[in-house]
Amino acid sequence: MSLDSTVYDLVGIGFGPSNLALAIAIEEHNARSEAPLSAAFVEQQDAFGWHRGMLFEDATMQVSFLKDLVTMRNPASSYSFVSYLHAQGRLADFINYKSMYPLRVEFHDYLEWAASRVAVPVHYGHTVTDVVPVEGGDLVDVVAGGRVLRARNVVVAVGLESSLPPGVVPSERVWHNLDLLHRSASFAVERPHRFVVVGAGQSAAESVAFLHDRYPSAEVCAVFYRFGYSPADDSNFANGIFDPRAVDLYFDAPTDVKRMLFDYHRNTNYSVVDGDLIEDLYRRVYREQVLGRRRLRILNASRVAELTRRPDGVTAVVEHLPTGDRTPLDADAIVYATGYRPVDALRLLGAAGPHCLRDDERLLRVGRDYRVATGDGLRAGVYLQGGTEHSHGITSTLLSAVAVRAGEIVASVTANRLPLVVADSVLV
Repeated sequence: MSLDSTVYDLVGIGFGPSNLALAIAIEEHNARSEAPLSAAFVEQQDAFGWHRGMLFEDATMQVSFLKDLVTMRNPASSYSFVSYLHAQGRLADFINYKSMYPLRVEFHDYLEWAASRVAVPVHYGHTVTDVVPVEGGDLVDVVAGGRVLRARNVVVAVGLESSLPPGVVPSERVWHNLDLLHRSASFAVERPHRFVVVGAGQSAAESVAFLHDRYPSAEVCAVFYRFGYSPADDSNFANGIFDPRAVDLYFDAPTDVKRMLFDYHRNTNYSVVDGDLIEDLYRRVYREQVLGRRRLRILNASRVAELTRRPDGVTAVVEHLPTGDRTPLDADAIVYATGYRPVDALRLLGAAGPHCLRDDERLLRVGRDYRVATGDGLRAGVYLQGGTEHSHGITSTLLSAVAVRAGEIVASVTANRLPLVVADSVLV
């Protein structure tokens, strides 16, 4: 393995929106500081990409463009979404668009634009396999393929991974919605006759709308436990749960209050759907009922009780929970829009993981600055971007917090930066 000669102040694992925001915060810190931070990032993808399988042409963001990579931390930043629009020659057109919510494909292009501009090195196509404490505990070696990066601090920001029901294994005809665009492309020539979509959240509803539009001869069956899609609460006061000051309140609150707040406001983000999309889907169902050509079927209060793979598709047995009636559906593919779960940070930290401390509920002990508490054997900093809902609240995995959180991590790394003594020399 090749060990880089640089001892970095910070090495980031993953380079999605969270660590991209951090790279920008480091760059802006270095531009005005007499004590710049050295940093590098490692990303397993070959290029920047964020939920590419859900970049539908007409899908919009669920978060304001002002909650971009930088604006909540530094409104004057050249990395803002407004700066991106200006660079693309679309600022006036976006103003006339009269929306706070850009198209998702446009926001992804903004993220790619920002990623292409950062000066901090990013090692794409490298998968981190271990994080090894160096003797003494002040440093860690981040092992990624044949490369080893030595650092004073490591920041884990690997996002979410797809969540499937127990026993469900993805295949050519069994998909998670995260792969929908790529998987459905296989039907460019073939004319599918039926799709089944499982789930009641935004991604499920978007998947239903996409398949219904893309394949006009196919039936689309939406299967979910609820009686109907539930609207997201994006009202003015409820949205305050995403404000930076709400993180302070949540972090300092007793455990039972944390749970209460999370449960009260989970309908701002989890298993809910944009109201306009709910209305659109209902209108489709009603229109088809009037015309006598029903292609969109809502199988509510139901579950997939059995799933059998066939060479040319799947057979899903759908159970109607109130009556127990079971209906077999032969489909070309089944899409599970069943959410995501945080990637286990300790799994990625490898040898460094056992040094991270847990609380009485076996949850990681995380400081307000997102630094994980560690034992005496590891004094190097371990920071988390994501996986901190238990300590910092609902914004842990959302775009709303990335700008401010990045600034807080930079401030913490800077404040805790001490000269590193090695033999008779001092590394500043």
